[in-house]
Amino acid sequence: MTKNSTLGFLLKCFEIFFILLITIISFIPFLWLILTSFKFRTDILSPVIKLFFSPTLSNYIKAFVEGEFSTYFINSSTIAICNVILCLFIGLPAAYAFSRFKVFGEKHLFFYILSTRMAPAIALVLPLYIFFRQIGILGTTTAVVIAHATFNLALVIYLMKNYFNDIPKEIDEAALVDGASEFDIFLKIILPNAKSGIIVVAIITFLFSWNEFLFTLLIGGSYTMTLTAAFPGLVTPLGTYWGQLAAVSVVVSLPVIFSVWYLQKHLVRGLTFGAVK
Repeated sequence: MTKNSTLGFLLKCFEIFFILLITIISFIPFLWLILTSFKFRTDILSPVIKLFFSPTLSNYIKAFVEGEFSTYFINSSTIAICNVILCLFIGLPAAYAFSRFKVFGEKHLFFYILSTRMAPAIALVLPLYIFFRQIGILGTTTAVVIAHATFNLALVIYLMKNYFNDIPKEIDEAALVDGASEFDIFLKIILPNAKSGIIVVAIITFLFSWNEFLFTLLIGGSYTMTLTAAFPGLVTPLGTYWGQLAAVSVVVSLPVIFSVWYLQKHLVRGLTFGAVK
């Protein structure tokens, strides 16, 4: 083995060791959260750190069986999925129009759409609250979905416009020659070619809606309470229910972890789409 090959091997080993070290360090907080969710309250509040203990499912049972967090889980899933559907239904045609057609005031209009994403959420809560109250949907699932879409829609349009731009326009022209309509091109050619990008945008939109707290808390009602908005209910004057808090946190994290893990090939493809010409 030559000197250069030995040095390369050592650098490779160091790189692997460094990646594993960072991974382990990053995973420690989540591992501690999982362990806490299976501990009794006495073990959680013990001044001595207990890595070995008698596990229990009581925290999950109290939160999701005896408590109302199973309903909150359904609410979170419903709102996030409906938000994804709404944003894709509106955002994909809008992004396609910006990518393929000459729109009057295109640059100003596109910047205006992006500016809705730049505004802090707290600045939009009061106007949305008043608007939803006047039209009679305050405290409903519809109001929360629309509120989430005010932020996520701009992201969908911005990202998908870039994906559509990287699909050659010659494909559109060839389809038009063959007698296809613009709608056929969009539905049967553009969307299938941008599948990876659509999946990535759908995941990001879902995650933003799933993790959103402020709009759900202030605009939603008791019947639309989500997991993230219900967290403060576990902090009471009698104390904090740390076990249930950890159990709910684990459940909130699992859909995110599994969705990214299962769709990671699309995620990588979508995020690198258009990076290399």
